[in-house]
Amino acid sequence: MTGGEISRLARGTLLPGFSGSTVPRWLRDELEQGLGGVTVFALNGNVPSPEGLAGLTAEMRKSGDPFVTIDEEGGDVTRLGGHLTGSPYPGNAALGAVDDPELTRRVYRSLGAELAEVGVNLNFAPSVDVNTADDNPVIGTRSFGPDAALVARHAAAAVAGTQEAGVAACAKHFPGHGATVEDSHLGVPIVDADLALLDRRELVPFRAAIEAGTRAVMTGHLNLPQITHGVPATLSPEAITGLLRERLGHQGVIVTDALDMRGASGAIGIPEASVRALIAGADLLCLGPHEHADTVRATFAAIDEAVRTGRLAPERLADAAERTRRLKEWLAGHGAARVDRAAGLDAARRALRVSGALPGWDGSPLVVGLASTGNIAVGPTPWGLAPWASDAVHAAGTAEEAPGLLERAKGRGLVIVLRDAHRHSGQRALTTALLTARPDAVVVEMGLPVWRPEAAVHLATYGAAQANAQAAAELLGLAGPGGAGA
Repeated sequence: MTGGEISRLARGTLLPGFSGSTVPRWLRDELEQGLGGVTVFALNGNVPSPEGLAGLTAEMRKSGDPFVTIDEEGGDVTRLGGHLTGSPYPGNAALGAVDDPELTRRVYRSLGAELAEVGVNLNFAPSVDVNTADDNPVIGTRSFGPDAALVARHAAAAVAGTQEAGVAACAKHFPGHGATVEDSHLGVPIVDADLALLDRRELVPFRAAIEAGTRAVMTGHLNLPQITHGVPATLSPEAITGLLRERLGHQGVIVTDALDMRGASGAIGIPEASVRALIAGADLLCLGPHEHADTVRATFAAIDEAVRTGRLAPERLADAAERTRRLKEWLAGHGAARVDRAAGLDAARRALRVSGALPGWDGSPLVVGLASTGNIAVGPTPWGLAPWASDAVHAAGTAEEAPGLLERAKGRGLVIVLRDAHRHSGQRALTTALLTARPDAVVVEMGLPVWRPEAAVHLATYGAAQANAQAAAELLGLAGPGGAGA
């Protein structure tokens, strides 16, 4: 294998990010030399609008045949315009609450159709993690639920729906991020499970996704001490080659989660993490949102050096290239589906769960939205019921705020909007103080409904997407069908 061939194969494994809504010169040059593709991020300004993204992807394809990848899960993790308004599709927790796999398939088919329209051909979804840890800071409503069998049937449906739209699905985060209480953006979470436990819990949905034909699987930066022995799964041959390739039989593409995350590269840097991931068996390397020209060149140089010194076999690069070639061949043979946004609102309405009898109000209630910190994966996506309320106020979440809010709500209804209250003591303290004086208030939980105040009327949406908010607003009388605000 010549040096030029090795260089092209090395470039073919890279999925960098870039800034802005036009193709920078360095990216055009790399695409012409065989760069594997790009990952587009809303926070980089890559998605000013769906139309803007469509123009951007068309421009990139003048210089090559790249994979254009994105994290578009619907629900709380949304990039395709939803980062500005909230997604029109509920996320996995709501779909799991409905538990209608055909509806999940329909939602993902429509989501895939929207991606295909703007030139995205590989979606980093669905998340098929079994969320068994209530305090999980990074998965939560991104999971279909805590039951492996439920997650498995919806993983298969999501994969099928996405790929019916001509977009490759990518099941994540292998071997499963649901039992962790640490964010892999910030460290290396531990999954304390032996192979027997993984087989009956974490791996069940991945098997279902593979059997459904998922074209790709994404690794998570997870330490499984009994399997990977302290090494993150993304860099572990035992996880990638041993578990995913050999035990589960996945023969499609393996993509890394973003290598800028501390869980992968915090101690060794992105170029070295890239080399180790390729040695472990990964085919495509997602570098991260901020890893632009300099990181691409440094990573390319590290891969080239690893081949020259014998750390990385040229055959491993050729294997990765063959798998990505087959994926592009599959993409070329699949057509698009029809966008069906009604599926999103239908799912959000069916996911609503009410405990207690909703009150009737004279006039408009005061809607109080409580502060909720997100995480790096979710980002600053808007949420809440304020767009549908004639009088809404934001509260930081302290019991000391209660008197002023009660005065403002005097003589009318009160709606308290939470998000993952089980993870925010301030939300619980303020809600308890408000309910002490106003037991007739309605509590709306837009995250996971783990904490429920006693005796309160409680509405769970299982997500904070625009679709979830609209469905809740309709039920509360804040909006009529179709979403008109009060």
